[in-house]
Amino acid sequence: MSKGSSDALNQVATLVDLLRHRASNQPDRVAYQFLPDGEAEAAVMTHAGLDQAARAIATLLTSLNCAGRPVLLLYPPGLDYIAAFFGCVYAGAIAVPAYPPRPNRSLDRLQVMGQDAEATVALTHSTVLSGLEKRLAEHAPLKQLHWLATDAIAPDLADQWQPPTLRADDLALLQYTSGSTGTPKGVMISHGNLLHNSARIQAFFGDTPASQGVSWLPPYHDMGLVGGILQPLYVGAPMALMPPVAFLQKPWRWLQAISRYGATTSGGPNFAYDLCVEKTTPEQRATLDLSRWQLAFSGAEPVRAETLARFTEAFAPSGFQPSAFYPCYGMAEATLMVTGGDRDAAPHLHAIDDRALQHHHAIAPTDPATRRTIVGCGRAAADQPIRIVNPDTHEPCPEGGVGEIWVAAGGSTAQGYWHKPEQTAATFQAHTADQAGPFLRTGDLGFLQGDELFVTGRRKELIIIRGRNYYPKDIEATVEAAHPALRAGAGAAFAITIEGQERLVVVQEVERSALRQLPAAAIVAAVRRAIAEQHELQLYGLQLIKTGSIPKTSSGKIQRYLCRAGYLDNQLAVVHTWQLAAQDQPTPDLDGEVPPVIPSVYRPPVPPISGENGTTVEALQRWLVDWLAQQLQVSADDIDVTRPFAEYGLDSVAAVELTESLQAVIPQPLSPTLAYEYPTVEAVAGYLAQQFGDDQNATTSEPASNADESELADLLSELEGLSDAEVEKLLG
Repeated sequence: MSKGSSDALNQVATLVDLLRHRASNQPDRVAYQFLPDGEAEAAVMTHAGLDQAARAIATLLTSLNCAGRPVLLLYPPGLDYIAAFFGCVYAGAIAVPAYPPRPNRSLDRLQVMGQDAEATVALTHSTVLSGLEKRLAEHAPLKQLHWLATDAIAPDLADQWQPPTLRADDLALLQYTSGSTGTPKGVMISHGNLLHNSARIQAFFGDTPASQGVSWLPPYHDMGLVGGILQPLYVGAPMALMPPVAFLQKPWRWLQAISRYGATTSGGPNFAYDLCVEKTTPEQRATLDLSRWQLAFSGAEPVRAETLARFTEAFAPSGFQPSAFYPCYGMAEATLMVTGGDRDAAPHLHAIDDRALQHHHAIAPTDPATRRTIVGCGRAAADQPIRIVNPDTHEPCPEGGVGEIWVAAGGSTAQGYWHKPEQTAATFQAHTADQAGPFLRTGDLGFLQGDELFVTGRRKELIIIRGRNYYPKDIEATVEAAHPALRAGAGAAFAITIEGQERLVVVQEVERSALRQLPAAAIVAAVRRAIAEQHELQLYGLQLIKTGSIPKTSSGKIQRYLCRAGYLDNQLAVVHTWQLAAQDQPTPDLDGEVPPVIPSVYRPPVPPISGENGTTVEALQRWLVDWLAQQLQVSADDIDVTRPFAEYGLDSVAAVELTESLQAVIPQPLSPTLAYEYPTVEAVAGYLAQQFGDDQNATTSEPASNADESELADLLSELEGLSDAEVEKLLG
């Protein structure tokens, strides 16, 4: 960034100042290029265009007295979302990004978030609103909101805009941590926080107005919003954006865009790099020019040394340089970025003894069997140093000692949790034993080697899967209500690591009256379905245990840590075990029967498109039933073609795999939201037979709802942050 530009930004105190500065000095400069399918550039937005759209939206919000108040944003990824965000900012309101709710799924999460934020207005796109209107009648708090479709707002309203009176410490954003339905936490982020962190990212990354970015990251959360939308505006560089689902369908699109635009900066979670290796061909790689990709950041989940090596090997012929990899660490409570490395320097790898790490010591390995290589995440900014602290005594740890990562309070530290003073004090106002502070407690464990941070795990019970947060008590409440044979208040949800990735496991007591004739299969099916429906999450393991046997404290609190240890060591009083992995045999139930083992990777035979084995619709139904049975590890006889996929716990990964598998049958492009548009076996088969077959008897139903941008956005809420293990499952 030039000195003049830097000096000008020193006078910027709010996001309003930032965009007005860009619109005044670079009105025709392209801010964002949007590729809705990940390939064709459908629209661009200039600084002046964004400024005008924001002023028009803000004028309407101001008329509704929204200044200083939270406003819900429900949009699919795209330029309308960006305009609405800045419309809130220009009105002095507080933007509250939320996932557009998926058709045929509960609106409870959105309702709880809206109530917690005390929002009175919701902004959305007319397509999303049309899909919501009928459902709002069942949710009075949501129906009472003032709903506005911003694509219908007259552009000339921009001329009536009056700048709000704002200070740097006024709130601009409530960033709700994903996962919790019962006790959502909105992180309060001010204008000053966003600008301070943007300056930090620019200092770490070294971007200039000559830079070019590409992002497929979900815009609802910190990495996609702060890194993908605000950071390029701060720098004055253009950003090419595509929906996450476009990347997931064809990861090559991300790399193709980097090559096409000559992108200098782009990145994502660790899984994204693995997915690129797995789902691109040598022929595709040969068409890419990645030589201008100077900074490939990796964050939001643990960075794996194996991933760095595999990606570098695969894309070196395309011009990718290993020094471009840039591991970093951050969190919403710190606005986004906390640590980063040196640009143009290879990531730092460190070998430690995995066994010693379990006892909170980071020492060199002496046995190859316990060797673990971890990747450094860089160093903290000078104005917000990091301390490694014993989480129980609050004593600082010596260099190389493993403890909780504490971040000194500073300009990027959020203001706390919305309307949660006790949790705010505990998390944002911590002090060490020698009264140094305040610090932000991250809940993550790690150690410092010199000034380099190495993240080793998590202390808090929060479960993070696919980059999203899940609170154990929410999942436990879902499980105990799933079947009458399960005891209330006697379950534990936790994560275990499978092939380097977090997977969900539940340990649950059963009622004493159910022990003699335990309906194990029905319980497993009910629990899997409930978790998928309410949390959009796939269960990896379920262990049913005897009445009164779950580990508890003397005061009756469930000890999740001991439940996890008992599960891993087979020390619990088990009456039935179910596990997703096919290679693991389930334990016998009380009748001595062992459920059949079903291969975890299965591709049903391709059915004929017409004729020989029955009508097209019948062949497709048989194929779909077989596919679903194998996917869910149930008998084909248990699949009812008229029941919604959601009732079988079909998650987003399986929904995408269904579409991909069907492409072998139907040689035509299929919607990634097919399973949501036609939510039963019967509906999918009928639709496909009518559209692509020659079966005159085929009948089809109307889509479950308008399957335009709203469905795509609904799917994104699950697709963001797919783990390596789920990607491998998706690839078969």
